[in-house]
Amino acid sequence: MTTASDAAAFARLRAAGFVCAAERLADLDLPRLGHQIGVGEDEIHAVIDVETSGGGFDALKRPKLLFEPHKFYAALTGAARARAVSLGLAYPKWGEQPYPKDSYPRLFQAMAIDETAALKSASWALGQIMGSNHAAAGYDSPQGMVLAFCAGGETEHLAAMVRFIQANRLDDELRARNWAAFARGYNGPQYAANAYHTKLAAAFARWAKIPDTPWSPEAKPAPVVAPPAPEAATTCGQCGKRLAA
Repeated sequence: MTTASDAAAFARLRAAGFVCAAERLADLDLPRLGHQIGVGEDEIHAVIDVETSGGGFDALKRPKLLFEPHKFYAALTGAARARAVSLGLAYPKWGEQPYPKDSYPRLFQAMAIDETAALKSASWALGQIMGSNHAAAGYDSPQGMVLAFCAGGETEHLAAMVRFIQANRLDDELRARNWAAFARGYNGPQYAANAYHTKLAAAFARWAKIPDTPWSPEAKPAPVVAPPAPEAATTCGQCGKRLAA
């Protein structure tokens, strides 16, 4: 965290169970932000459909997340790792155990051992960006990323996804609709085991049949928005995920 106020805001969000206002995307957000990397809304729809079925918050208005025990294992050492292993929160290899339907109970247990390591070991929100990739998505810390995802809603989720794609030089692959190359960079070397590339292709084909949202670039192009200032809460992987280029 960069400031005491940020730390306090995150503490309040954590105490509220990560429940947010859960603001949804506006129709124009997809073509507007897609334009920043030279793609249309169909390519953007394809990615978020495969990652989170097109929604960045769960039914309880929390950012969608998937906690990755193998990532948590790698982030810990010594007594902290031993404790995590004994609680079933960490293991060495991806796929050793099935994922529970809700990752939040695991996350809270893991945060009690090491908050930052736990946040880094989960993939978050609309684009399922790993907390460990917070810098590539434009944030100073995983706590700051989660705060921004709650404060800015799905528009911020999508802006972060665009920044992450740019930072990892995956925009070329997305523009070319080279789904295998994009999936490898975005989801990791085991992307084929989960058929990410074929799912992306199928999702794009579905959206390509639907008329696009009417939109054209303004005279002054809208930049990818910076993370908003965090606000207090008012009441979201696979092995090797999110590889850097």
